[in-house]
Amino acid sequence: MKDLIACCGLDCENCDARKATVNNDDALRKKTAKQWAEANDAPIKPEHINCMGCRTEGVKYLYCGDLCPVRKCVSEKGYDTCADCAEIDACEVVAQVFKNAPEARGNLKTERLATELYKALGVLGIPWLSMLYF
Repeated sequence: MKDLIACCGLDCENCDARKATVNNDDALRKKTAKQWAEANDAPIKPEHINCMGCRTEGVKYLYCGDLCPVRKCVSEKGYDTCADCAEIDACEVVAQVFKNAPEARGNLKTERLATELYKALGVLGIPWLSMLYF
C-alpha cells in the first residue's frame, strides 16, 4: 500500500508540511503555518510544521499525530486506512475530510481496489504479479 496516503485519504506526498520537512524548507514552513493558522483559526507557527506523514515513521504534525480523530479510529479498529472500513460511506468521523478535500475519498477508493486486486492475485497463485504495484 502507498504509505503516503493518510488514514483519511489525504495525499501526504503532496502536503506542504511534508515537503517542508523532507526538504528542510523554512520558507515553505512559514507559508504553510500562515495558511493553516488562517484556515483553522489556530496559533500555528512555522516550527510546528514538521511531518513525514501519519502512516510513516518519523515526526508528525501535532494534529496528525496525536489529535486526529480519523487516525485514532483507524488505529483502534486495527486498519491501515478508512478504506479498510465497511462503514466508510456513512462515517461521521471522516465526513469533514471528504467535504473539505473530495479527492481523499477517491484516494481511499483506489486503496480499496488495490487491496482487493492484491488479494485476488494472491489467491490465483501469482503473488509476484502483485509486486508490480506494491
